[in-house]
Amino acid sequence: MRGNHQTARPLEGRVAVVTGAARGVGEALARSLSEAGMRVALLGRERTTLREAAEALPGPSLCVECDVTDRAALADAAREVAAGLGPASVVVANAGIAVSGPFDRTAADLWQRVIDVNLTGSADTARAFLPQLTATRGYFLQIASTAAFGAAPMMSAYCASKAGAESFALALRGEVEPDGVQVGVAYLHWTGTDMLTGIDDHPVLEALRRNQPRPARRVHSPAQVAQWLTRGVIRRAPQIYAPPWLRWCQPLRPLFPALVARAARRELRSLPREELSSPAEVLGAGGQADWDSFRASRAASPPDP
Repeated sequence: MRGNHQTARPLEGRVAVVTGAARGVGEALARSLSEAGMRVALLGRERTTLREAAEALPGPSLCVECDVTDRAALADAAREVAAGLGPASVVVANAGIAVSGPFDRTAADLWQRVIDVNLTGSADTARAFLPQLTATRGYFLQIASTAAFGAAPMMSAYCASKAGAESFALALRGEVEPDGVQVGVAYLHWTGTDMLTGIDDHPVLEALRRNQPRPARRVHSPAQVAQWLTRGVIRRAPQIYAPPWLRWCQPLRPLFPALVARAARRELRSLPREELSSPAEVLGAGGQADWDSFRASRAASPPDP
């Protein structure tokens, strides 16, 4: 009976770490992993929302307010997780923000912040928890996006960061596999987080979605995406597709940049000039909270001598 129970719940009693866990896919995945029997550490920027997410989980949990671009804070978080729950067997680099707008109308600091959170933050998360994953022969999951398949105009920072995060995870896979650590990449399509709020008002994203086949336009709930991700975590899958049919798009990836560029070019030509010159905006409440916290911490820092 014990063997059957362990087979039915292979994640039972293990420790998972999820970054960007205060809301959206991160919060939903933390819940799904907890329901699968894992002890879950939630890392994120929004203290109150993060605590509420942790308290709602059915199993043991720990929440750590942490900026994934702060290596010292991540190192402290790794020590806190090990002390409070045990060494991590699963680490999910999910934290991410997005900015919409023309490249030349996006403040350099805001563009850089997207890269720092989505790409460098993922690498620093791996760096902080690799000792634990090596000890447990664990699994590192990088949350990427179909934005890595074909870059969309007006989303340059987000697309660049997700393509970079994918490449980082693939490179890391070959390095850590001899130590028994496995690395997966998750490709998410349209997901109903607050980052997609008002998508129909975003001219390029709305056009890209409108020009996709009908099944590809569907927006999936964070809960459904979390279920797909959890199944992949159980299998320690090298790739996870949300939705699963995306796996059949991999062989077609060389075609996507041209298709996306064609649709975007047609849409951009039809837009009034003032819309193309409007300032960039942060997408979603989570991204706005990160940007506000970043600006506040920078304003509080003493100027360089």
